[in-house]
Amino acid sequence: MRLAVLASGRGSNFQALFDARDRLGVGFAGVFSDRPGAAVLDRARAAGVPCRAIAPRDFPDRGAHDESLFSAIADVQPDLIVCAGYMRLIGAAQVRRFAGRMINIHPSLLPAFPGLDTHARALAAGVREHGTSVHYVIPALDAGPVIAQATVPVRPGDDAGSLAARVLEREHPLLVASVGLIAAGRVRQLDDRVAFDGLPLDAPLQLGPDEELHLP
Repeated sequence: MRLAVLASGRGSNFQALFDARDRLGVGFAGVFSDRPGAAVLDRARAAGVPCRAIAPRDFPDRGAHDESLFSAIADVQPDLIVCAGYMRLIGAAQVRRFAGRMINIHPSLLPAFPGLDTHARALAAGVREHGTSVHYVIPALDAGPVIAQATVPVRPGDDAGSLAARVLEREHPLLVASVGLIAAGRVRQLDDRVAFDGLPLDAPLQLGPDEELHLP
């Protein structure tokens, strides 16, 4: 399976996928960013993975930027697009273009706290558990079928930074395990649900302490 990774920042999730590439049986068609200075591009170059930045400021509107970015992605013919810290909304036209072939990792237990500032919002809400989700991308923000989740406890004295760091530790194995199941043909999007081994899931898979995904 050939992956295209979309990221806006450090690229630690890309690095986790790249480090697991032999175990997962995946290759990398390219890494793409909206930020020319993003550290993920340096990681890609160091790994020998083709990379490209396409900055929104060079286009008159979001639709034009999306068209250029996703046409460049289409040119490398990925089997799966992984949004791994990509911080821009993607227009509906491009989401539909790659329906069932685009996933995102989001730092909350969806459907709770879609969008930005998830850790601060979780603390403000007083939740006892927080976490991260991998889901298929649909036009509605962070609303696609959830493949898998990993939870972390919210501890006394946590602030947004400490909670974010704990969640990030779980993001890496969650994304690797989820991509592994997709690459193995065990997970796919089935309309508005996720199919696991051909059967619709009633709830997301859960990442255990062994870093394996289990039925809830």
